[in-house]
Amino acid sequence: MSNERDVWIQQVDAAVGEWRQGDCTLGEHWFLYRFNPKRPLADESANLVQEETDLAESEVKGFAVVTQTCDIVRPCGDRPFIEVVPLVEVDEKRLHEIQRSRRPQYAYIPGVSQFSLVADLDRVMTVEKAVVAEWKRIPGCQNDDEVRILGQALARKRVRFAFPDDFIAFAQKLQKRMQDKHDKLSVEGDALRALREIRVRAAPSWNAREIELIFWFIRNEEQVQFQEQEWHQYLEKWLQLLPKSERFQSVDGVVVSLEDMTAKDYVESDPLDFDHLSSRNETGN
Repeated sequence: MSNERDVWIQQVDAAVGEWRQGDCTLGEHWFLYRFNPKRPLADESANLVQEETDLAESEVKGFAVVTQTCDIVRPCGDRPFIEVVPLVEVDEKRLHEIQRSRRPQYAYIPGVSQFSLVADLDRVMTVEKAVVAEWKRIPGCQNDDEVRILGQALARKRVRFAFPDDFIAFAQKLQKRMQDKHDKLSVEGDALRALREIRVRAAPSWNAREIELIFWFIRNEEQVQFQEQEWHQYLEKWLQLLPKSERFQSVDGVVVSLEDMTAKDYVESDPLDFDHLSSRNETGN
């Protein structure tokens, strides 16, 4: 019996050893989760309140593996589990927003993007590696850049900064402008799509009574169609959307490339995205 177990453990290790973080599987799959029968929230669990169970399953289009590659390839005798998240279908606009890191609930997976599928990071399920060993593997990332971007999306979901409530209200008009104009066929829409991210720094700190803010509008380095004067005009327009505030005494901004920023500037600032700036009364999704 021991020898038989050793054989199939080696088989599992060999099969799972090909998998990497971000790899996917498609087909008929089910996401399993526990719920409170007295207060069911999701539709699937609400339909089970008479079944005397606190476990529910929902059908999904597939799974993406989110465990780090170094842990995936470790022997299953020592590390038998893998974390997976369901793949969900989104429309073209949402897919583009997720690809641009605008929706931290989701992660863009290049390997399944042709099917308009993304990883739903709000739902995580643990399975044994022997389960994954029988799945058909679809590579999620093809190169180091894609691997790095996916890793950043997974990290951002867990470590993103919680902005103060008054800042969320303060930046609301700017957020709405970005959302409304981002996908428009206009020069301003082109400018917004040329940005890789927006970051903000609070000095001396977010907890201070009076705060100086600086917004970093970081453009993609390959985007050269806008002249410096054009960027300046849009920067002024965007900053004018930020109202006067007793606590945010000074507000400044600059359009830069990553090469223009120091490492200190980058690590002392926090990234903005649509979900960050959404009211707690809204889903942001």
